[in-house]
Amino acid sequence: MASTLSDKLSRLVRTISGQARITEANVADMLREVRMALLEADVALPVVRDFIARVKDKALGQEVIGSLTPGQVLVSIVQRELSATMGEGVADINLAAQPPAVILMAGLQGAGKTTTTAKLAKHLITKRKKKVLTVSADVYRPAAIEQLKSVTAQAGAEWFASDASQQPVAIALAALEYARNHYFDVLLIDTAGRLAIDEVLMSEIKALHAAVHPVETLFVVDAMLGQDAINTAKAFKEALPLTGIVLTKTDGDSRGGAALSVRQVTGAPIKFAGTSEKIDGLEAFDAERHAGRMLGMGDIVALVEQVTANVDIEAAQKMAAKLKSGDGFDLNDFLSQIQQMKQMGGLSSLMEKMPGQIAAKAKDVDLNRAEKEMLKKQGIIHSMTLQERSKPDIIKATRKRRIATGAGVQVHDVNRLLNEFGQMQDMMKKMRGGGLMKMMKKLGGMKGMGGFPGMPR
Repeated sequence: MASTLSDKLSRLVRTISGQARITEANVADMLREVRMALLEADVALPVVRDFIARVKDKALGQEVIGSLTPGQVLVSIVQRELSATMGEGVADINLAAQPPAVILMAGLQGAGKTTTTAKLAKHLITKRKKKVLTVSADVYRPAAIEQLKSVTAQAGAEWFASDASQQPVAIALAALEYARNHYFDVLLIDTAGRLAIDEVLMSEIKALHAAVHPVETLFVVDAMLGQDAINTAKAFKEALPLTGIVLTKTDGDSRGGAALSVRQVTGAPIKFAGTSEKIDGLEAFDAERHAGRMLGMGDIVALVEQVTANVDIEAAQKMAAKLKSGDGFDLNDFLSQIQQMKQMGGLSSLMEKMPGQIAAKAKDVDLNRAEKEMLKKQGIIHSMTLQERSKPDIIKATRKRRIATGAGVQVHDVNRLLNEFGQMQDMMKKMRGGGLMKMMKKLGGMKGMGGFPGMPR
C-alpha cells in the first residue's frame, strides 16, 4: 500500500539509521524530507504540521538507549508518531447491542461500498462467528442491488431482497424486521452513493441513520483519492456520527495520504483496510503494523497470519513425513506446493509484507509474470495422468506433446517444468538422512554448525 510514500520513507529510514549523533541539523534535514514525502502523498497540511511538530519535539534531546544507535532512535520516533497519527492499536468493530446489530455503510459512489459490505460480512462470519444479513438501500444505481446479492452469496451471508421502486428507509426497516424475526446477529445496510457530495445524498443517509439507529456507521473511502478523500470525510463527518473508517483499494499504487489524514480529520478510527479484490481481502487495521509497512519494515506478524491461515498444516506434515521416510517427491507434491503458494495469496501479497531490504532485492523480479508462470505449471500438471504425475520418468516425446496440447502450452514449457521438478527432486533427496547438514557445511565451507553464520562456535 501507498507505494510512493513507502518508497520515500523507507529510503529515509536507511539514511537516518546510520546517523552517529542526533543533532538539530540532522533532525531538521530528516524532517524536511519527511514533510516533502507527506505533502507529495496528499496528506492534509494540518496533519503534516502536527506530525512534524511532534517528531521534532521528541527527537531533539533524545538519548541513546542501550545498544540502539541515534539513527534507530529517530526511526522509532517516526514510526511511533506515524502510528499515533493513524490511531494507535486496533479499533475493533462494536457489536455490543441487542441483535441484530445494525451497521450502516456510507461513502461516495465508486469507493467500493458494496464489495466492502460483502467483505465485512465474510469477516464477521469467519472471525466473529456471526449470522449476517445484507440489504441494499441503493435504489438509484440499477446494478447495485444485484451486485450486493452476488457478492453476499460469495461471502456466505444472507441477502434481503429490495427493489428500485421502494424508498430507502422502507427497505432498511423491512430488512431490520426480517433480521429480528429470523435471529440474525448483524444487519449490514449498503447505502447509495454519488460521484460528489450533494444535499439529496446527505438528507437520505441522515434519514436512514435516524430510522435504524446503527451501532456502527462506517465511512468507506478510496485510499487512492488523496486530498479529495479528506474533503469527502469532512462532509460525511458533519452529516453523520461516524464510528469508523474503512480504507479500500489499499493494494493499489496509492500515494497514501488518506490513511494518514482521515483519522485526524474525522476523529473516527480506521477499523478496516481492503487489501485485495478477493472476498476475504479485508483486514482489521493495525496502525502500528501499518506504520511499519510504510517505513519499509514489513509486517511480519501479518505475513505469519496470512501463511498460517491458508497453509494446510496437515498436508505439510504429510509432506515432511514422506520426505523423512525416503519416499519419492513426485509431481503431485510439486503441484501441492504451487497450490499452497496460491492459497497464501500469491507472491506479490507475501512480498508486500516483507521488510523493505528483502523486497528491494526482489524488485527486479516481475511478480505478476512469476505468478502467471505458476498457473501455467499448474495447468501442465493437471493435463497429466495420475500415473505420469507419480512416475514422471515415463513422460517421453509423445506424452509431452499430448500434455502440452491439453494445457495450451508449447512442448518446451513442459520440458522446462520437468527440468525444474528434477532439480527440486534432487534437492529433496539430498535433504534426507542428514543431507541437509552436509549441504549447509558445503555452502558455508566450514566445520560443523559452529562455523555457520549466526550460530554459536
